[in-house]
Amino acid sequence: MRAVVQRVSEVSVTYMDASGHPGSPGKEERLCGSIARGILAYIGIGAGDTEEDAEYLADKIAHLRIFMDEGEKMNLSVLDLGYEALVVSQFTLLADARKGRRPSYSQAAEPSRAKALYEFFCEKLREQGVPVQTGKFQEIMRVRYINEGPVTILLDSEKAF
Repeated sequence: MRAVVQRVSEVSVTYMDASGHPGSPGKEERLCGSIARGILAYIGIGAGDTEEDAEYLADKIAHLRIFMDEGEKMNLSVLDLGYEALVVSQFTLLADARKGRRPSYSQAAEPSRAKALYEFFCEKLREQGVPVQTGKFQEIMRVRYINEGPVTILLDSEKAF
């Protein structure tokens, strides 16, 4: 399981709803979630990932010290400050672009398994004490955010990096 974690001062995610309103053609942009200060976490779930991988990343992200203390050192976590997380599923984190020009996604989990682990991850993050909002699984989304720092951390449950 992979994650890209960003320290943000604001973030929102929307998706395009095909239902729209009666009499209105096309799609309508709908808000999934938004938070003020906290973290934006993109989560990619691999074919071999387990609940243990999700628990590991939830714990790591909840306690990741990427926020500034009074001495301007990154010593505080989202938990320490009572901030929130916005979690977005992103299978493209499992892309393999080593060959050719089109990335392969063969290492990504199939959708039903990925959705179950994504939801499990979000629940484990909530159990850590982090309020969580989410994107919309398996939808085209628009993520708008301000990355503070900028701070962007890559995590992998297999500790590949």
